[in-house]
Amino acid sequence: MAKRPASKSSPEVPEQIGAGDNQIGAGDNIELHDATVDPSAVSGEETETISVSAELSNNDDLYQRRPENRGSSPESSAMLTDDRLIDTTGRYRQVPEGFLQRGVYEISFHLVNLGDSRAVRERKEMDARIGIPFEQGTKYVPILTRKGGVGKTTVTTLLGMAMASVREDRVLGIDANPDRGTLAERVPRASGATVRDVVKLAAEIESFTDFAGLVSRDKTRLHILASDTDPLLSEAFDENDYNVVADQAGRFYSVVLTDCGTGVVHSVMRPTLERANGLVVVSGGSVDEARLASETLTWLEANGHGDLVKNVVVALNTGTQGTNVVKLDEIERHFASRARAVVRIPYDPFLAAGSVIDWSRLSPYTRAAARELAALVVEGMRERTEA
Repeated sequence: MAKRPASKSSPEVPEQIGAGDNQIGAGDNIELHDATVDPSAVSGEETETISVSAELSNNDDLYQRRPENRGSSPESSAMLTDDRLIDTTGRYRQVPEGFLQRGVYEISFHLVNLGDSRAVRERKEMDARIGIPFEQGTKYVPILTRKGGVGKTTVTTLLGMAMASVREDRVLGIDANPDRGTLAERVPRASGATVRDVVKLAAEIESFTDFAGLVSRDKTRLHILASDTDPLLSEAFDENDYNVVADQAGRFYSVVLTDCGTGVVHSVMRPTLERANGLVVVSGGSVDEARLASETLTWLEANGHGDLVKNVVVALNTGTQGTNVVKLDEIERHFASRARAVVRIPYDPFLAAGSVIDWSRLSPYTRAAARELAALVVEGMRERTEA
């Protein structure tokens, strides 16, 4: 490579400094001065190198991880959802759902993408509402009322199925009814274990596999922990026992639904309400059922649970007797003045049978009501956590 001639303005540099030249003694004073570079004395390549180096040094913060750029607390892995990470607005949009939309997409050789149909968009929006991830531990939701026979267990099952069918985490329903609850009979019974077995085996439960052997489950991935079939044993299920079961459930599940008994003064009710992050009160469609549900709200307010009442969702079960002659709109208007939201659960013959509930066989209206109930409960817990 040819040697480039030195610029006329370049300073002359001695080829070699002898060992004895300009030696610095121990007593010599040395003054250091900032050197200035004359741009005219630097070649083009050197100028480019200096400017790039200066630019990089001025933008060091782009290449450094600064603590202040992080959030106030680290995000959990649950925050890395498909909706957040996958870009569906550009060229690589997902294949549209819907008969017409899919047909146009295939006929055009994937060049025309009309997007999902309206029904599909609404379904996905509802899925997103129900599937909101939780960051801070297990969420507990009691389902209660002071009146028996209004469909409290049925509502618990519907709520759990609507959540479990969409959410990516685990949902558990606990039957804490002291009067021989039937929650486990709403799903295929895969285990004969009850809450009593969890209390006995608590010290031996080391993993989710151990706990999963004590519950029943259905096709929606809802898990159910049964109560004792003997009323005497069910009645003996007290506050300490519930805390043991709830603590064990909190190790493995993100949402725990508690099907409570009608006795609001039962010992289990206190820890249930103390743990509650959300609340569902069930009302039937008759006059006395509506009155007792309203009195449940009054009792909660009078006993220090006013914050739960502000966030309560009332499930109005219209499948009970007497709804044909009662003004349901008036009942709904009453609860709307006291609760955060009211959801009507329509009559469904598969629910009225009082047997195993098959989510896929329920009417679209029943599933839509259950999904709306689930979305409202999830959103309420999210808002309460952020408040």
